[in-house]
Parts: sequence; structure tokens; C-alpha cells
Amino acid sequence: MASTFETVADIIAETTDVELDDIKPDSHVMKDLAVDSLAFLDITFEIDQRFKIKVPIEDWMQKVNQNEVDSAEFFVVRNLCQRIDELAAQSVAA
Repeated sequence: MASTFETVADIIAETTDVELDDIKPDSHVMKDLAVDSLAFLDITFEIDQRFKIKVPIEDWMQKVNQNEVDSAEFFVVRNLCQRIDELAAQSVAA
């Protein structure tokens, strides 16, 4: 079974024009990979489908926009993968 990072990197590459080799754990999805917010919605939809979770993207964006957290908290690939793992674990436990 592929790691969360491998799966997320595949989703980003499949959903955008970003080359798979350009996606690193420390890449910021928007700043480094130049993924716009509309494309990120497509990415999160595919993440929801593959991991059988619901990414709380509206909540995340609100926290970033209100300066409650730095955008890196949710949008650096490594951190995004960690959040996905947490959501998947909660989904299994529920």
C-alpha cells in the first residue's frame, strides 16, 4: 500500500500540471507548487475519495485567513499528509 505522501503526490500530479518529481514533503502546495485555490479544491475532493475522509477545507481556510495559523500548518505537503492520517484515524475510530 502506498504511503500517504505517495498518494497525495500522485493526486497533486494527476490533478494539476505539477510534475510528480517536483513534489517534495516540504513543498507548500500554493507557494512552491503554484496550485491555485480552485485546483486545491479538486485535490481535496480526490483526497476525500481516496482516503474516505472529509477534509475540512473551509475550516482550514478560515483559520489561515483569520491568521489563527500559518498556512504551512495545512498546506505544506508533509503537514497535509499528517492531517490526512489524523482524519483517516478518526474516521476508522468512529
